[in-house]
Amino acid sequence: MTRATYSRWDGAQEADGPNGDSVLGALADELFEHGDLDQALRRLMQRGFSGPAGSDISGLRELLERVRRRRAEVAREAFQQAQQALASMTPEDLARMRQMLSELNSLVARHEAGEDVEGGFEDFMSRYGDMVPGNPATLQELLETMARQLAAGRELVEQMTPEQRAKLAELMEAMLEGNPALAGELGQLAAHLGAMTGLMGELGGMALGFAPAGSVLGDLADLAQLEALLAGAPSPGALAEVDVSRARELLGERDARSLEALGRLAKQLRERGLAEQKEGRLRLTPKGVRRLGDQALGDLYSRLAPYRHGQHPVPHPGNGHERSGETKAYEWGDPFNLHIERTLRNALSRSGPRTPVALSPSDFEVERTEALSRAATVIMLDLSLSMPMRDNFVAAKKMAMALQALISGRFPSDYLAVVGFARYAREIPFGELPEVSWDYDWGTNIQHGLALARRLLARQRGTKQVIMVTDGEPTAYWPEGAPGPVFAYPPTQETVDATLLEVARCTREQIRINTFALDATGHLRRFVEQLAKLNKGKAFFTAPSTLGDYVLADFLEGKREARRRGNRRLA
Repeated sequence: MTRATYSRWDGAQEADGPNGDSVLGALADELFEHGDLDQALRRLMQRGFSGPAGSDISGLRELLERVRRRRAEVAREAFQQAQQALASMTPEDLARMRQMLSELNSLVARHEAGEDVEGGFEDFMSRYGDMVPGNPATLQELLETMARQLAAGRELVEQMTPEQRAKLAELMEAMLEGNPALAGELGQLAAHLGAMTGLMGELGGMALGFAPAGSVLGDLADLAQLEALLAGAPSPGALAEVDVSRARELLGERDARSLEALGRLAKQLRERGLAEQKEGRLRLTPKGVRRLGDQALGDLYSRLAPYRHGQHPVPHPGNGHERSGETKAYEWGDPFNLHIERTLRNALSRSGPRTPVALSPSDFEVERTEALSRAATVIMLDLSLSMPMRDNFVAAKKMAMALQALISGRFPSDYLAVVGFARYAREIPFGELPEVSWDYDWGTNIQHGLALARRLLARQRGTKQVIMVTDGEPTAYWPEGAPGPVFAYPPTQETVDATLLEVARCTREQIRINTFALDATGHLRRFVEQLAKLNKGKAFFTAPSTLGDYVLADFLEGKREARRRGNRRLA
């Protein structure tokens, strides 16, 4: 039995936050374009995305700009606070500060000598806890916090205008005038902290750190640290170091949630089983590949209302091999796919509940089968350099993923393969399709792509077709017996003739070629028209934004037409 436990919602469980599916959908185009999941995640992390239910996740670029703006605001606040605190310090305040610094320096010296100062530190905090930043539990923690404030104070001084620096110097000179002991204690602690941070000790930075009780220098230091982390984050995992609670205090709830979401991008993919770490890289799992295809198909289906269900009822069910789940009374000539339960029910209804059950031919009920035609399809995907240069590559790859999802989900008996072609052609396994990138080489070898598609389809049965997506006329072919392809631009007549010869071979083997030409120039248009005339296939001249619509609509219409032909033969 499945058991479930419940607990009170405390705000940490984000019901509408991004999950693995929404992350995969947001990075899909980046993955299709570059073929690298790690790189796609980094780009997504930089630009941000919209999560489910309209929850916008800000990217690192936007967050970094907000941190920098907030640092500028805090720096102004720190100067104003320091100016006010330095101007208002009384002799009693200065005397207490000197005493606090003296005891702190003594603790540091004893600690460096190897003594146990835990008890002394607790006593120090009981008397001077209101004068030191934060609420440190140990001397080392206090010194690290002060070192950060020293760096923040130095940075604040550097950001000031000349007038502000002059005013601050005047106030510090007045504070230290006649207090050589205070100046000495400040210098001693500044030297120690400078050794810890690699910064030279500076009285100005130390005075800024201690003078304004409850100052915003801690905020300034934390913002500087956060800025450095965001500017250098190489991957989502690096953001795991961000203190989300502190980020919430400094930037607000919205930005803190974005930081937390960005840090969990890769983890969410792994938790949903969509990706895995393999050989030092984040790679899609088979489940991730399927989900990516389903998402691509869903995007296209949303624009294909007339074809949304993929299949439609036919007026005359036939005797194909696919069972529909419905039954009918047996008629002479029907395949004897006897439905036992309904046949027995008919006999018992006719003769009553008795054994043995007496069967009559009128009791027989058989399963209906649909007249479905099997299709064998090869997608020929142009991988030449012109595809990304003209912004055609992502749409073509997304179409291939969507068609694969459609066929595997609704027409599982169909055959589908993908052939990529540039200077030469090669078969692309579906598991590798999301990560396939274009070839950094010149050449559009349609002839070799068709030859490979023809060999793949020769082993298949049913209606055979090639769906070719390209944005260029043939500029390469592989001569028979040659060690490699021949490239020529502008296209030579030999290249065109060799390509059309392969088209003729496909035609003789009853392979229909439907061509989807993107950004067709006059040369490409004339070639595609020649191809269609020779093969009797279809030619579509389209744009990346409508490529998937055309391919899926044509494929589904082809399935409907095949079923109509099958039903006419059965009638």
